[in-house]
Amino acid sequence: MRLSKTFSVLGLLLGAIFFALSLTPSLIPRSPFMQGVLAGTAFTFGYFIGVFVHWLWNYLELPDIPISHGVRKLLKRLALVACVSLIFFFLWRGVHWQNSVRALMGMQPVTGAGPFTVGSMALLIFLIFWGMGKGFRRIIRIVTEHLARHIPDRVALLVGLLVAIGLYWGILNGVLLNAGLQTVSFIYEKHDRAIAEGMKAPEDPDKTGGANSLLSWDSVGHQGRRFLTLGPTAEDIRGVAGLGREPIRVFVGLRAAETSMQRAFLALAELKRVNAFEREILLIATPTGAGWVDPGAVNTLEFLYRGDVATVAAQYSYLPSPIALLTDDQKGLVSARALFKVIYEYWEDLPVDTRPRLYLFGLSLGAQLSEDSFDFYDIIDDPIDGALWAGPPFGTGIWRTITDNRDPGTPAWLPQFKGGEIVRFGNQYGGYLGQEPWGRFRIAFLQHASDPIVFFDLRWMLQKPDWMERPRGPDVSPDLQWFPIVTMLQLIADLNLGIAPLEFGHRYSPDGYVLAWMALTEPPDWSEEELKHLRDKLKTYPVR
Repeated sequence: MRLSKTFSVLGLLLGAIFFALSLTPSLIPRSPFMQGVLAGTAFTFGYFIGVFVHWLWNYLELPDIPISHGVRKLLKRLALVACVSLIFFFLWRGVHWQNSVRALMGMQPVTGAGPFTVGSMALLIFLIFWGMGKGFRRIIRIVTEHLARHIPDRVALLVGLLVAIGLYWGILNGVLLNAGLQTVSFIYEKHDRAIAEGMKAPEDPDKTGGANSLLSWDSVGHQGRRFLTLGPTAEDIRGVAGLGREPIRVFVGLRAAETSMQRAFLALAELKRVNAFEREILLIATPTGAGWVDPGAVNTLEFLYRGDVATVAAQYSYLPSPIALLTDDQKGLVSARALFKVIYEYWEDLPVDTRPRLYLFGLSLGAQLSEDSFDFYDIIDDPIDGALWAGPPFGTGIWRTITDNRDPGTPAWLPQFKGGEIVRFGNQYGGYLGQEPWGRFRIAFLQHASDPIVFFDLRWMLQKPDWMERPRGPDVSPDLQWFPIVTMLQLIADLNLGIAPLEFGHRYSPDGYVLAWMALTEPPDWSEEELKHLRDKLKTYPVR
């Protein structure tokens, strides 16, 4: 019974229940390593709740259950046996559940040492948290015992708690987090400056980054160079569509100018230099944190309009989106607003019958920033043509308002809003349907039902998500269940998206963009056979 003396039995029992529930399916498959981290974290949450309940019971001086010492000892042993049995049973079932999600996404099943990896990693995670908890309690005890000689016990306990919180927060946030962010920033800045092998400046001097460009090849950054280099050529487009011209791409790197407004004016000057406003489509693309613009989205639009497209983007960070948000979430917003304002004001003054159709695009953080780049009241007299926002993160802004107020009878993962007059939703299987005609100003949301970044919300800690109601999205497991706290932890783990295949989770495919752009912009003269050829061609381009 030494285990029951070292650990709280109630905590172990609740921890085992949380551990077991964390192995049930969620939105995307998890690697054994990530499943182990999740299971260990869930066990820790359950254990902490059990310890807290036991402490609160004693603190309130509630009476113990009147049973003999022998019966109490037997119950503890039975509880420990139940914990171990529950853990092993769900570890075995966990393989089946993970494979059910993998089957939905066409992935190979998990075999081999998965349960062992999950169990070992979970144990390690729990012991780390348990050790931190023991240290936390020890700090409180030392401070309390020292101060209790001079002040009331409960005041001493409160001071000890505050000291422990301050010390842990200072170490975790002030030391470890800052050191980590500085290291990551240094690495990504070097990566952004380095010119990868094969990424040579355009031979055509008039292209962005070329000899006549207002933007130097060094200044556009790593992602900018990829964006300017790896798109389809006029020859590629003619091979699919029969005719075509060279698309225009403009990318303003973070080092091209000091401020967001200066970079926006540089973008406008470069667009005018390359005659971008003479194209049929002008696309303002808002990148993710590191400056990445999803090539599947831009390539698709360029093919559909046979190269008669000009796309502009401006970098606001060289860090991945989560870190960019953590370090300074205002830079992206300022950049997106500056670029839209400068280009829109110039576009607005052009003759209506000759200016290009103006669209916005953003993926993930780029979608959120693109949505916030303008105010509807500013464009109501002369609206742009539309926007495509893919994988909008964490249900914010327009997305949240529309989804919460969707037309009755439509699911949260593919809602309709006011008959689809302005806003429509679609996914990798289609959608973009409405009861009313789609107006001139259009907004399209591309989202996978299995995308945790779209559907994550802290409300799901204590509230069942409406996207789990039936019918569910075709890429969401029918075995997925809601459990308080645990489901939220599962969704947090799902945010680690490396294991999701293309077309699922937060990874959007060219095929999905074909459906979205076709519905949103209605390009003319595309037969089903030509679209099939286009989809095959798009698969030959890099997706990152």
